[in-house]
Amino acid sequence: MTDESAPVLHRAAHVVSQSGAGPEPQMIAVAEGRIRATGTVAELRDRFPGAAETDHGDATLVPGLNDAHIHLVMTAEDLLHLDLSAAAVRDVDDLLATVTAEAARTPHGAWVRGSRYDDVKTGRLTRTELDRAAPGHPALVVHVAGHWGVVNSAALHALGIDEDTPDPDGGEYGRGPDGRLDGRLVERALMNVVYPATARGATTLEASGQDDKLRGLVRAQELWHAAGLTSVCDALIAPEDIALLQRARSEGKLSLRVGMLLSIDHYEKARALGVGSGFGDDLLRLVGVKAFLDGAVGGRTCLLSEPFTDHGGHGLQTTPTEELFAHVRAVHADGNRVGVHANGDAAIRLVLDAFEQAARDLPRPGLRHRIEHCSVVDDGILARMKALDAIAVPFAGYAAYHGGALNDWYGPERVGRMFAHRSFLDAGVTVAGSSDYPCGPYEPLVGLQSMVTRQGMDDGVAAGPEQRVTAEEALRIFTLGSAEAEGTETYKGRLAAGQLADFVVLGENPLTADPHAIASIPVRATYVGGDLVYAAKGE
Repeated sequence: MTDESAPVLHRAAHVVSQSGAGPEPQMIAVAEGRIRATGTVAELRDRFPGAAETDHGDATLVPGLNDAHIHLVMTAEDLLHLDLSAAAVRDVDDLLATVTAEAARTPHGAWVRGSRYDDVKTGRLTRTELDRAAPGHPALVVHVAGHWGVVNSAALHALGIDEDTPDPDGGEYGRGPDGRLDGRLVERALMNVVYPATARGATTLEASGQDDKLRGLVRAQELWHAAGLTSVCDALIAPEDIALLQRARSEGKLSLRVGMLLSIDHYEKARALGVGSGFGDDLLRLVGVKAFLDGAVGGRTCLLSEPFTDHGGHGLQTTPTEELFAHVRAVHADGNRVGVHANGDAAIRLVLDAFEQAARDLPRPGLRHRIEHCSVVDDGILARMKALDAIAVPFAGYAAYHGGALNDWYGPERVGRMFAHRSFLDAGVTVAGSSDYPCGPYEPLVGLQSMVTRQGMDDGVAAGPEQRVTAEEALRIFTLGSAEAEGTETYKGRLAAGQLADFVVLGENPLTADPHAIASIPVRATYVGGDLVYAAKGE
């Protein structure tokens, strides 16, 4: 007997296969981690007599949702510390009370840490306030954009930063009107001490132990599976992060498919081992290399050709141009994919200059590089990206999260050219779905709603309505687009024979739902490789 009787048959009221061929199936057959076949109920029952069936009733099956730029290991660390997001704290007083309570539970002299602080939604936080909230403790509060944070005096002392410490290249220590340190660590000033993958400072903040981080990693996966994620690309990885993910896998605790962008600061180690893009397998694989060029959208530090609308200035370039070109040239020459963080239009043009020079000097047909975030574009940028076959990985949920604040920071005209999903599609540029969590909401359905409506979820204000896409296009961006961004498009992103059996069971069809209610569609179940990794209560 062949294994034709082995599959499990899954049926639902609606199946969104994205196969592009014929009517949508009523049922899918899953075996050995792959989709064996699709078709009508009668066809599959006839082909696989006696096969087990799972009936999802009035639900809709969609391909597994895939976040092309998110931070899994960073989230694992953050989940061990304070959540200071606008959803968790009402205002600065509430934030400070939360810090004070944590300090009371923390051994004297140990760090108190929190993340996802939003200065616009919560209010302005100062070093002096943190001094009062956590006396006797170094304290760090990281902004939701992830590109700056606030520390207290004890933290500055612990990090060896004083009034005479020069700003690091590509960053700065914030100063108040009196010229004295105000506790803000901006760009490289923060990254050098907080993020192991980019650490360049002599003094860095010690990360939690691997046992604790593994606990955070498991919790992060639980949250993300409950939101419908089956695959992610961790967009800033260091060797110790890979070790954590490998340990999770060996202990049977890695249920997400994880792609990785290795920090350029660690590339020589991978290069020496001959490890490059595509190394690994369907569960854990190297996508490419990550480099940085400018600051953040939400942090208002991205590199712009025209000044910010609210405070002037053109943002920060965090990596010198010559260094960027050297990074791109080295990774490209090795035949590996590079993803460069570039938000502002001035930064994106520099990245394209580097891509174009590398392609001229050493043509590598089929090697597709990425621009991470690629936030502010124009027709010239779109044309150059199309010619290079470069991939855009913009924020999906920023219009929903920031709403009208984007118009205040950048002006409505420029916001109409930001996170330009409509323009990318129309120009024939591959575009992937990305949250950049913890910088934006990790829920992919929030990203879908944001792309479809381009309205703030808190204030209802339109933010670049010119860039709206259809629900069908948004779903393809968060599945097939993300697969292209990681080089797995031949076997991921569709519900079709031969594809990985990654799918999500939704309580409503996102293609026909009220566009303003997509984010609230219930995720009933999530499957990775045909295995149930999340089930809502009562399912």
